[in-house]
Amino acid sequence: MEIIFAVVGVAVGAVIAFVAVSALNSSKQKQTAQEAQSLIESARKQADTLRREAEVEAKDKALEMRQSIEAERSERLKDVRSQEDRLNQREKSLDHRSDSLDAREHQISSMQGQVDKRSRDLRESEKQLERRRAEVEEEHLEINRQLEKVAGMTSDEAKTELLDNLKDEVAHESAAIIREAETRAKAESDKKSREILSIAIQRVAADHTSEITVSAIHIPSDDMKGRIIGREGRNIRSFEQLTGTNLIIDDTPECVTISCFDPVRREIGRVTMENLIADGRIHPARIEEMYKKAEKLVNQKIDEAGEQAAFDTGMHDLHPELVHTLGRLLYRTSYGQNVLDHSLEVAYLSGVMASELGLDPIVAKRAGLLHDIGKAIDREVDGSHAVIGADLARRFGEKPEIVHAIEAHHNDVEPNSVLDVLVQAADAVSAARPGARKETLDAYVKRLEKLEEIANAHKGVERTYAIQAGRELRVMVEPEVVDEATTTVLAHDIAQQIENEMQYPGQVKVVVIRESRAIGIAK
Repeated sequence: MEIIFAVVGVAVGAVIAFVAVSALNSSKQKQTAQEAQSLIESARKQADTLRREAEVEAKDKALEMRQSIEAERSERLKDVRSQEDRLNQREKSLDHRSDSLDAREHQISSMQGQVDKRSRDLRESEKQLERRRAEVEEEHLEINRQLEKVAGMTSDEAKTELLDNLKDEVAHESAAIIREAETRAKAESDKKSREILSIAIQRVAADHTSEITVSAIHIPSDDMKGRIIGREGRNIRSFEQLTGTNLIIDDTPECVTISCFDPVRREIGRVTMENLIADGRIHPARIEEMYKKAEKLVNQKIDEAGEQAAFDTGMHDLHPELVHTLGRLLYRTSYGQNVLDHSLEVAYLSGVMASELGLDPIVAKRAGLLHDIGKAIDREVDGSHAVIGADLARRFGEKPEIVHAIEAHHNDVEPNSVLDVLVQAADAVSAARPGARKETLDAYVKRLEKLEEIANAHKGVERTYAIQAGRELRVMVEPEVVDEATTTVLAHDIAQQIENEMQYPGQVKVVVIRESRAIGIAK
């Protein structure tokens, strides 16, 4: 019974447990069904929301695409209309051109007819002209035969006589033209040039000293000469070897002479000798020491002279090498005239004349200052000093107009600007100033002989006289050979030949004199 009760109890418990579990599962299923329903509702609502948003977005995109398509369609429509307008205009233009071509073709056709008619008329006229030319030639030949018969000479003889007469007439007319042109040009140019030169010369004041190729040095007594010579002449040999100069010791009392064509070397030698004499100790080592000091001192003076010249003319941007080379001109002379002083004078004259002519005086001054800079190194470089100076200025960055003015101031190249002519004029004025330059007797005599030789080579010249130190040439002509009109031509030709073949300071005046005398003797 206990077992039965136990089994029954277990069965009852199992039923109760099953009922309880079923009730619990039913409750959970309801709750789960409710949650599922709730999720479904929520999902349905979210799906509706997304669907509505998608529909709105699709509508917006459709609207944008429609607007874009409409805009593109409008733009294409405009292009199509524009192309249609252009095509219409081109069609109208082609129609107009076609009409114009038709009209021109018609006009050309009518003109072709006129041209054909004119060609026929011209051919007919040419035939008539040929017939008339033949008739005229025949008449001309007949007239020439009659003239030869009347005149008693052939046509060639008459032609020769006519040419001779024409030559005389042309000579007279050319002389009159030359005389009139020269008179007018001289009147105008002389007035203006005198005015400019007088202003320039009066505004330039410069001190000048005459330079030579030797330097004389005073010594306290003739006993010093023996110390200068040294034992067996070793001091002289050492001095000459170091300085590159010649030391001349002769019978001149209390004086020794240093000779050298290089002015800078001569100056270094002079300073060296003066310092040796003042010191009193003269031997090869002392000579070398004094030479080095003198070389340094002279180079310092050269730099100072170049800087002072640049400062005086206002040229503050010159290359240092140009300044140093310019300073070397302090010891360079030309016919006794100091070249640095001459360069300063030319710079001042060029500047004043440029101002009077309304040109830039700074450029003119610069060209005038540097025009003879080649003379500072012309012993070291081959060529004329004008070409050497132009190359030097070009190498150190001077402007082309300055370089050309330097190169052209002695006509090594053809002057092609007012600046070139100004520098030439200023150079001539400075060199031709009385007392500025000296000339050796041989060169002076040769220049006078050359002047007379040029004049004597011309036909009809009887005698010539070079006067006023070669600045005037008087030419006596034979009155039977040279008439009054030809004298002007002869003076012009001689002056032109002198200008082309000779180098001379200033200007040369050519005077042609023709004198006719009639002599009668009463007996």
